[in-house]
Amino acid sequence: MGDILITDDERDIRELISDILKDEGYTTRLAGTSDQCMAEIGREVPSLMILDIWLKDSRMDGIDILKQVKREHPEVPIVIISGHGNIEIAVAAIKQGAYDFIEKPFNIEQLLVVIRRAMEASRLRRENVQLKRGDATRAEMLGESAAFKGLRSQLDKVTKSNGRVMLTGEPGSGKETAARYIHANSNRANGPFVVVSSASIAPERFEEVLFGRESAGKGVEKGLLEQAHGGIIYFDEVADMPLGTQSKILRVLVDQQFARVGGAEKVQVDLRVISSTNRDLKTAIAAGAFRQELFHRLNVVPIAVPSLAERREDIGLLAEHFIGVLNRGQGLPLRRLSDDARALLPTMQWPGNVRQLRNVIERVLILGEGAGDITAKELPSLEEGPAEEGRVVLSGGLATLPLREARELFEKEYLLTQINRFGGNISRTAAFVGMERSALHRKLKSLGVVSGLKATPRLVYAEEG
Repeated sequence: MGDILITDDERDIRELISDILKDEGYTTRLAGTSDQCMAEIGREVPSLMILDIWLKDSRMDGIDILKQVKREHPEVPIVIISGHGNIEIAVAAIKQGAYDFIEKPFNIEQLLVVIRRAMEASRLRRENVQLKRGDATRAEMLGESAAFKGLRSQLDKVTKSNGRVMLTGEPGSGKETAARYIHANSNRANGPFVVVSSASIAPERFEEVLFGRESAGKGVEKGLLEQAHGGIIYFDEVADMPLGTQSKILRVLVDQQFARVGGAEKVQVDLRVISSTNRDLKTAIAAGAFRQELFHRLNVVPIAVPSLAERREDIGLLAEHFIGVLNRGQGLPLRRLSDDARALLPTMQWPGNVRQLRNVIERVLILGEGAGDITAKELPSLEEGPAEEGRVVLSGGLATLPLREARELFEKEYLLTQINRFGGNISRTAAFVGMERSALHRKLKSLGVVSGLKATPRLVYAEEG
């Protein structure tokens, strides 16, 4: 159920408490002096402490131990017990972070109630932190395109190292998912994954959020760096980090230690750092908005995360995945993609990348009627709004052209879109559009559309002239 450290200079008292707790299913450790207590904490941090105020023949009393433990391990609940209790001592203990104060001789039932509440509060606090981090989710990576396979290959190579990774890519392309994939497959998978959302933290609070703070009123408040100890800290959109904070982060990367705001003692941390940006940091460096030294520290292994436009073959697979996720998480209808919807999705513009695709699928599931297949008509159309909401890619001005010219322009646009959708594969394109392969080649030639290995995957483009 939980490991409880009992510290009391009276042997009979600590053994009595231990026997009571063992009967309730707890495991216990005993200490008779402050040195023994600190040694036990150093060996393994307990789930809870029961601590006497007066410790005979010890260099530290209970309040001293309380202060130090709360400074180094603020998550550990501490129940103070004393045979010389008064209001002043109780208030002092609570101010220093004690969970509760119990006067000797204590009532066994009262002690057990306090311990159960303290253990439950500690458990809820841990669960809350984990939920905020989102540790257990969003590490799944899906795709079959060449661009996606190249990304996953790079990520697999860095998972087992401790090197710093810089992820670059457009907003919504999945940089955080890539970072979580590294964490989930690394030797730090059992440690925390803590996100620093640089753009959402007020500049004046940045250092307090990162480093934590110490104050007489609230005691020790752990910052994100300390919360990430033993795991990975992820600096999301690192370019938005205040310039003054950048130099301090640089010191943390070098020394692996820092002082909390308002504190003097150094806090030692063991961290792996992953960062991301959608901006050109070299331009930011030239403009004096980002420290070059920090860039070189963070950019040890640069990895580019492809946009959705570079992995159109994955769109159908991702859309189906989001349908399942939204069904399980929000209770939205579990619907299939019709063939026409599956064909249309890769031809649409996705400036918001994977995040936009998810939003479009969520919108369709919320506004759709019935539980039948999702049709192409339910997807955002050209008339419904700007490109951000998802639109079909067609050349403008068709309505002003004669029918023959409009038809030719449409055919060219349509075939360009379909061939790029299938990564330049003529056979697959021909099968989809319902033409013989040789006939498609002739049509492409007549329209001035040629294929070329200009990039990976293969692209097609229109000849000038």
